[in-house]
Amino acid sequence: MNSTDKILITGGAGLVGQNLIVHLKSTGYTNLVALDKHPANTRILRELHPDMEVMDADLSQPGDWEQAMEGVMALVILHAQIGGLHEEEFVTNNVTATERVLNAAQAGGVRYLVHVSSSVVVSQADDFYTRTKAAQEKLVLECPIPHVILRPTLMFGWFDRKHLGWLARFMKKVPLYPVPGDGRFMRQPLYAKDFCNIIMACLEEPPDGPVYDISGLEKIDYIDMMRSIRDVTGSKAHIFKIPYKLFWWLLRIYALFDRDPPFTTRQLEALVIVEAFDVIDWPGIFGVEQTPLDRAFDETFNDPRYGDVVLEF
Repeated sequence: MNSTDKILITGGAGLVGQNLIVHLKSTGYTNLVALDKHPANTRILRELHPDMEVMDADLSQPGDWEQAMEGVMALVILHAQIGGLHEEEFVTNNVTATERVLNAAQAGGVRYLVHVSSSVVVSQADDFYTRTKAAQEKLVLECPIPHVILRPTLMFGWFDRKHLGWLARFMKKVPLYPVPGDGRFMRQPLYAKDFCNIIMACLEEPPDGPVYDISGLEKIDYIDMMRSIRDVTGSKAHIFKIPYKLFWWLLRIYALFDRDPPFTTRQLEALVIVEAFDVIDWPGIFGVEQTPLDRAFDETFNDPRYGDVVLEF
């Protein structure tokens, strides 16, 4: 690809989108368009990048955004409903929106697409997110546009409004930080910067395979991961364990007062599943250097430019 080729990013104001745009611009790409329906986060994106086109768009509905597909060399599909309490939200944002995006992409003559799926589609989890992400991936696999599908594990990095970013901010506010059960739930966290470098490698030279499982190369138990984050952020919180059932009910009660909780009982159920995802040699396949976990945590939470930028739910 040339640096002036048009790249369109759906879900561009989210965790991966915001990181990807920073990295694309840092390597010279200048013709970027981002679509997202979260007005607070698109406002942040515009403030950070006033020189690029950002469109507020609900991709599950027809709109002017469909015309933005014209002249697009590469489409990066990042939009997804990650959390929530109601199935219809996941169907609308993961399935219906993707159907409309793919139709618009074909009509606009999009040449190539990178779809960010999720490791959950090959996990033991069974929830709204897992089922609709699997359906979303199937839509892309059946799409005639040349494409590659990437399935990342749990990600963290700048602009993380949920997951580890939210947990790190919560830990800095409280003296006690609860962990469900014994906390020995093995995770394979993936640094968003490394993942964005993989996406850019796919844009610059499309890989041979249609689907790649992109797992974090370092395995770490949840409780040890939270201890590492506590240390790198300077939090003084004491990490303590509470019974799983009590933790579950506390989340259930919290959800009665927050229509969009940062962590739900379904996510807790997925958290405690003990499973390991396939690890491929993505540094070798894509020519991307893996960032050691401790350094990645430090860059995420202590970066003077983006470490304190917080997106909304």
